[in-house]
Amino acid sequence: MSFLSSITKTLVSTGLFVSLCVIPAFASEKAYFENVQGKWSGSGEIVAGKYKNTRFSCSFTGHAPVGVGMDIRGKCRVGLFSQKMSARITKQGNSFSGTFLDGAKGKGLDIVSGSLRSNRLVVGINRKKLNGTMVANLRSRNKMRITISVRANNRLVPVIGLTLNRNGVNKTAFAD
Repeated sequence: MSFLSSITKTLVSTGLFVSLCVIPAFASEKAYFENVQGKWSGSGEIVAGKYKNTRFSCSFTGHAPVGVGMDIRGKCRVGLFSQKMSARITKQGNSFSGTFLDGAKGKGLDIVSGSLRSNRLVVGINRKKLNGTMVANLRSRNKMRITISVRANNRLVPVIGLTLNRNGVNKTAFAD
């Protein structure tokens, strides 16, 4: 079973609600997305479902596409197994759209909505009957927390937490 399949099954069976602290706001949406550019690495954990307590590590490179948004590509590793990962998010009117991996038509998720407030991007994710959120919280210019949640019984439940550091600075696992 691939790492992606494990994550997808976990997402289908659980969900997330996360309370994140707020730090000073970036000057604009463009500034937020420009700050995502560069090399990031860190570790994470599946915090709910069948694969609960599974730890993994990831490395990504962020780019700014034309317009407002971000394009992140890299890989995540669990033990000896690795899986390519990617996400592309672009501004569409007052919201956001995009894909995680190859989108819901493939083996990934569609990004169907979103908003950016201060240092926190919240996007809606969807794949068939699976609905949830991905939160990308820039805690500083060198630290980003990503949390994936899914809706279960009309509430969001935490599923995956990942802390990324620019160029590997202060690596920490998801814990709060």
